[in-house]
Amino acid sequence: MLGGIAAAVAIVLFVTAHEAGHFLAAKAVGMKATQFFFGFGPKIWSTQRGETEYGFKWLPLGGYVRIVGMNPLEEVSPQDLGRTYREKKFWEKSFVVLAGVGTNFLIAFVLFLGIALTQGIAVPTTEVDDVVATVEIERAEQPSPAALAGLESGDVILGVGDSTVNSWDDVIAALRDEGGGPTTLVVDRDGEVLMLETDLIQQPASDGQGTTGFLGVTSVVVVEEVGVGQGIGLAAQGVWKGIEGTFVSIGEMVRPSNVIQYFGVFVGDTDVDQNIRPVSPIGIVNITTQMESVAAFVGILALVNVILATLNLLPLFPLDGGHFAVALYEKLTHREANIEKLMPVAAAVVILFVFLGLVGIILDVVNPISL
Repeated sequence: MLGGIAAAVAIVLFVTAHEAGHFLAAKAVGMKATQFFFGFGPKIWSTQRGETEYGFKWLPLGGYVRIVGMNPLEEVSPQDLGRTYREKKFWEKSFVVLAGVGTNFLIAFVLFLGIALTQGIAVPTTEVDDVVATVEIERAEQPSPAALAGLESGDVILGVGDSTVNSWDDVIAALRDEGGGPTTLVVDRDGEVLMLETDLIQQPASDGQGTTGFLGVTSVVVVEEVGVGQGIGLAAQGVWKGIEGTFVSIGEMVRPSNVIQYFGVFVGDTDVDQNIRPVSPIGIVNITTQMESVAAFVGILALVNVILATLNLLPLFPLDGGHFAVALYEKLTHREANIEKLMPVAAAVVILFVFLGLVGIILDVVNPISL
């Protein structure tokens, strides 16, 4: 319960931080910001502080900062001239529109770094932890290659076939080189070196590239402390993997077959594969309540920031990336963009995001994700 409340508060803070990035950047370059809201739709509450109205709205699908002149169709008051978005230089516009995603990427990086420094890194070793007893081949159970070889928990793998191995990555590479068929395993069992014969099972590699040999063991994992330098690298890697994963998910969600499936949600068909379903803030809160460790909880929150930033970077008007693309176009061509031609794109983007958001909310309420 407390984890769910913490996650809900964190999501509000992350969205607010994103918008605060825009707001503070706008203030820094002399733009006028008249509204700063979390949510969309009807207003729940607001307060006026100076020239800016701050508040909350009912649909918790994001937030926004209204900067004078950012909407090209807006009529600007003469008293605001000199402080509008449209009058500023390219670098100032870019700074403002990218400040939000930069803030979220920074938060994600810091969270990933914190996990690395406090939790260390799990490193699989060449020591056997568990041996798979049997595998199913053509609907028949048979001993796994590891069981057939006589491998035992505690054995340390020294070689696979013609390859000497010093790490678990070496074991994986050697199994890939061997493929299926007979091979020899060299292991250290309580100080005694043994040569064990077995037949590997050929199967598709986990990365989808070619095949590999299946042995049927898990390795002992040790936790190693991480220094600041290595932690920075791991944090950057976490952000990059989050970006890649977000693009993969977007590609799946906009597939016509999946979009058609989402329409069924509105008529009660909520049996949607967890790998392709949109997730709303409600779903994120639900997922965090199922995390068994603080590190996993913080990792989910870091990914939320990566997803929020990556979605906003898409070069689609009216997203942040779309505004940057327009500013870049104007800088390179020295011509003012015809925003009216982009309005159908903007409408389509808004409709798509609202549609996916509603689908996510319905699914997260009616058929919550269970990990």
